[in-house]
Amino acid sequence: MNAPDSPVTRSAASAALESAARVSLRAPSVFNTQPWKWRIHGDMMWLRSDPERRLGVTDAEGRLLLLSCGGALHHARMALGAQGWRTEIDRLPDDRQPDLLAAVRVVGHGPADPVAARLAGAISRRRTDRRAFGDREVPPSALTRLAECVETEGARLCQVPDDRVPELAVAVEEAADVEYFSPAHRGELTRWTHRPAWTGDGVPPATAVQPAHRRVPARNLLPSGSPGLLAGAGEDEGAVYVIVHGSGCHVVDLLRAGEAMSALLLEATAEGLSTAPISEAVEVAWPRELLRRLLPDAHDEPYLIVRLGYAVSGETLPASPRREARETIQIDFP
Repeated sequence: MNAPDSPVTRSAASAALESAARVSLRAPSVFNTQPWKWRIHGDMMWLRSDPERRLGVTDAEGRLLLLSCGGALHHARMALGAQGWRTEIDRLPDDRQPDLLAAVRVVGHGPADPVAARLAGAISRRRTDRRAFGDREVPPSALTRLAECVETEGARLCQVPDDRVPELAVAVEEAADVEYFSPAHRGELTRWTHRPAWTGDGVPPATAVQPAHRRVPARNLLPSGSPGLLAGAGEDEGAVYVIVHGSGCHVVDLLRAGEAMSALLLEATAEGLSTAPISEAVEVAWPRELLRRLLPDAHDEPYLIVRLGYAVSGETLPASPRREARETIQIDFP
C-alpha cells in the first residue's frame, strides 16, 4: 500500500519548482538555442516558448522549437518526480496565449518515482555525440525499453531497418544540400556556431565533428571552420537509427514529441548508449515526405531521427554551454 502524500507548503513547492527549472536547462535543443522561459509563483510553474530564439530559417515552422520546449518540460518533470514531488500538468492551458505551453502544479510529496529517478540520474551525463559509433550492436531489449519510454510520453518509435538506411541517408543528404546552398541558412548556422562564450548557448566548435564517411551523413556544423572533434575510427556500422513519430503536427503533438525525445535520450543514456539527434530531414518539407515512407503508417508525422550506438572512444565529451538560470527563470515573490 502506497504511503499517503505529505502536506506541501507553498515555499517548499516553489523551491522544488525552481530546482526543477534549473535542471531543465540541461535539456537538448536545436542548435542549443534553449528557446524556453519559466515563471514560478508559489506552487505553480509555467513554461513558455521564446519566439525570439526560434530559428527563422532552419525552423521556419517552429516544429523544433516546440520539441525543444517539450524536452525542457520532461526534464523538469523527471527532476520533480525523482524527488518525490507529485504534479499536475496542464498542456496548452490558455488558447489566448499561444506561447504558453504548460502549467505545472505541485500537489503533494511522497516516495520518489523510480522511473523518474532513473531518467533524472542520466540528465547530467547525457551528451549529443556527433562522433561515429563502432560495430557493437544495440541489444533488442534496449530498443524495446526505449520504445516503451517514447510511448509512455504519447509518441511512437520506429527503427529503420538496415536495408532501408540508404533511404534515410538520401533524405538527410537531400535536406543538407538544400540548407547548404541557402545563404540565409548558412548565415543562421554561423550565428549559432560562433557565439561568444558569455551567451551560454549555441554549438561551440569543440563539440562539432569533422566530416567523414558515415552510413548517414552528419550535419556539417562548421562548413568554413575547424570542428574540434574527429569522427573517430568507427563508421556507424553498429548504429541504429530510430524515428520518433506520431499522428499529428499540432502544437500539443510537437510538445509531447519533445517530451518523448527527452525520455528516449535519457533512457538511452541510462542504458549506456550514445545518442545523436538528426533533425535535417524534418527541417525541409520534401525530405520529410521521404521519411514518411520509412514509418509503419505513412500518414504519421516524423518528428525527429536519433542515431543510437556505442562510441569507440571512451573520452568524455565536453558539455555544451548553458544559459544562466536568471535568464530563463522568473520567480514571483509574494
